[in-house]
Amino acid sequence: MQFEGKNAIREAIRSKMTINKILVDQIYASRKDEIISLARQNKIRVEFVPKSALERKSTTSHHQGYIAEAVDFAYTPLEELLSEKNSKPLVVLLDGIEDPHNFGAIIRSCECAGVDAIVIPKNRACQVNDTVIRTSTGAIANVKIAQVTNLKEAIDYFKNKGLWIFAAETGGKNIYQTNLDLPIAVVIGSEGKGVKPSIIEKCDGVITLPLEGKVNSLNASVACALTIFEILRQRKFK
Repeated sequence: MQFEGKNAIREAIRSKMTINKILVDQIYASRKDEIISLARQNKIRVEFVPKSALERKSTTSHHQGYIAEAVDFAYTPLEELLSEKNSKPLVVLLDGIEDPHNFGAIIRSCECAGVDAIVIPKNRACQVNDTVIRTSTGAIANVKIAQVTNLKEAIDYFKNKGLWIFAAETGGKNIYQTNLDLPIAVVIGSEGKGVKPSIIEKCDGVITLPLEGKVNSLNASVACALTIFEILRQRKFK
């Protein structure tokens, strides 16, 4: 996995990703530099190279003088997501989120709400990449993420663990009139199509955020944030 640009690399370091080395424009060698300082604090190798070498290696043309080479993101096995000490887990399952900015924003919201884990499908969905890590602003270091071949099988797994599964989708029960103070997994659908009908059939119910405007849907990351914070509100204040 390759990260380019100051912000992306800063967040990758703060997220405690395993970075093999950082290539830095040699003009920064004699300057006081944040990325170089962070790298040395975290015992990451820094190599100073000509700008032309960075240009050849860059895939974005926005390296800003920094390119990091890191190992691929380490997903958590499904079986290791839940803690036996937690009697009321909260899990978010993403059904085909494709926009890395949405995915990163969802990770950030989940970390802030204390979500135990996020589950994503391996196919036809965004995976963890440099944009996701940058958008999560470091939150990815504190949230377990599992990658599964079949989301429906993951739902069955959580049901067997005692979780209630709800799809956050239109046409369901008003979220504010639904008891969500439960061990729960929430399915958030893709940006364009929402939660697939075949996934909804596997759920215990559908919850809907009431909308008062003329637009009939919310951005996936916004819908996720509102949903999980309503669950958090019920747990804290019900």
